[in-house]
Amino acid sequence: MSSPLILVFVMDPIESIDIAGDTTFVLMLEAQRRGHRVLVAYPEDLAVRSGGAVVARVTPVTWQRVEGDFAKPGEPFELRLDEADLVCQRQDPPVDAHYRTAPQILGLVKGALVLNHPAGILAANEKLYALGFADLMAPTEVTRSIPRLLEFMEEIGTSMIVKPLDGRGGEGIFQVSPHDRNLMSILEQATRFGTHRTMAQQYLPDVRTGDKRILLVDGEPIGAVLRVPGAGETRSNLHVGGKAAKTSLDENDLEIVAALAPMLREEGLFFVGIDVIGGRLTEVNVTSPTGVQEIDALDGACLEADLRDAAERAARARGEGRRRAWRQRARGRSDLQPFSAASRRAPNSSVTSSTTSWRSGIASQSALKPQ
Repeated sequence: MSSPLILVFVMDPIESIDIAGDTTFVLMLEAQRRGHRVLVAYPEDLAVRSGGAVVARVTPVTWQRVEGDFAKPGEPFELRLDEADLVCQRQDPPVDAHYRTAPQILGLVKGALVLNHPAGILAANEKLYALGFADLMAPTEVTRSIPRLLEFMEEIGTSMIVKPLDGRGGEGIFQVSPHDRNLMSILEQATRFGTHRTMAQQYLPDVRTGDKRILLVDGEPIGAVLRVPGAGETRSNLHVGGKAAKTSLDENDLEIVAALAPMLREEGLFFVGIDVIGGRLTEVNVTSPTGVQEIDALDGACLEADLRDAAERAARARGEGRRRAWRQRARGRSDLQPFSAASRRAPNSSVTSSTTSWRSGIASQSALKPQ
């Protein structure tokens, strides 16, 4: 049996969790079921100590699927993130200046595996990333120029969708048409009077039958769900009233996945949700993709188990790689001790004693040092 792992979830406040639909919640619940230690940190609790060690004020949490009583936090303490096995970034967008600091700090972590990779998250604007595969998309324009937006709509000869580059969950999305009386007002708001870029895409009527969210793990599809907009609504996001419907992958979907997979792997974007309407790619979601619980319910699946399997394989492979590297460095040096979970930790560290005892099955938390 594999030894338990230490998992740190860098996420939004626990109070914001919706246990009926939150993907982060079921990922943590599954990790707990497997006997792993699940720790929670908030982005503002990350820090870098003198010498470059990345630390976080983490809280052990026990999870249960009970509405209103789903989280039982323990005593917080400071942890060097190199002592963890896996750090999961699950903070929701927008990816603004405040957001960027956390992945920049996590990019300094040397020991633990960080998923998704911080550099990949920082490089992959969820709206712009898809434009690296423009041939798979509907006609799309990014500009702050209102005259250019009007020209673009004339070129495509139909209505268009405008959306902010840093939006999420359907926020700030409008469908506009050439004869819309509010057209100029909407474009002024979308571009903040010509000072901020917006994305404009040709409206795809197939959205009425559903916007397909496809979840990828290490470039491979693990499930999909259709998000169907409500009557009188353009947006299909579940957060704004879209309904989840069962679906499957067709040939176009698989072609899109095959085109994206190599770059996603190269950039360390391990868990990704891509959005496809009528066989056209619209977005690539890399920060905190959702949809696991909806697919589980519709397909009778347990995608969180599949995701945990893949993440644990990656974390254990990284750990084995580090041990091999240590053995190579240790050849001919009698002063080095064999690499182990304990030898990674600083001597006489309070976190060391608690973490090592936990790995050995000792329940005591007395050595944990609150920040």
